[in-house]
Amino acid sequence: MAYQIEVKQIKPFPVAEFEVTVSGKTQTTHIVSLEESYFKKLTEGRITAEKLVYLSFEFLLDREPNTSILKRFNLREINHYFPEYENEIVTMF
Repeated sequence: MAYQIEVKQIKPFPVAEFEVTVSGKTQTTHIVSLEESYFKKLTEGRITAEKLVYLSFEFLLDREPNTSILKRFNLREINHYFPEYENEIVTMF
């Protein structure tokens, strides 16, 4: 299934928050938090925080429908559910 992902930053670092809308068969909205230290660890500044969140949703949507993604979570939590996340996300940019 093809999804459209929109990411909007609603709170700045040091703990940024993003509103993510995923449109597909059903539209869902998610609030995602991201610590600046985790952002820097994963990206080394090579992409924006919005792009990291966007790519993280692409990663999740390859594994589960948007209706199964938590409504509110910290980006760091993805690695708890999908241990391959940190290794794979860096290959996406």
